[in-house]
Amino acid sequence: MTAKFLDDLHPGEKFVTGGITLTESEIIGFALTYDPQPFHLNAVVAAESIYGGLIASGFQVVSLTFRLFIQSGMLAESSMGSPGIDELRWFAPARPGDTLHAEVEVMAVIPSKSKSDRGIARLRYSAFNQRHELVSSFVVNHLLRRR
Repeated sequence: MTAKFLDDLHPGEKFVTGGITLTESEIIGFALTYDPQPFHLNAVVAAESIYGGLIASGFQVVSLTFRLFIQSGMLAESSMGSPGIDELRWFAPARPGDTLHAEVEVMAVIPSKSKSDRGIARLRYSAFNQRHELVSSFVVNHLLRRR
């Protein structure tokens, strides 16, 4: 993808990433470090849970979704970080063998009133599995340089 600055983005514009397939060992490894709940750690225990099997941590899904877009390099020259994430939701579990991809939509482009070299781009990240079921969504307020 081509490098983008704040001025290059327009509300309604959408970007689609490639996919990444979750493995059981990656799910368990992430859970051991960041979200040690039984339905993320143990396939036998998870089978008896309301999920009927091992599922990825929602935080892992968010991290992977963000990574897929950031790895595109689109914001590599303009990113100055982020003041926060809004509207985080999980809609469906991600399981071992699922392939996730991100669809990112520009919600708003807001030039700074006090610093003319930057502004905020509100981007909605949506994670879908291989059946195009919505797994998660969230809005990142990207602080971006202007051209």
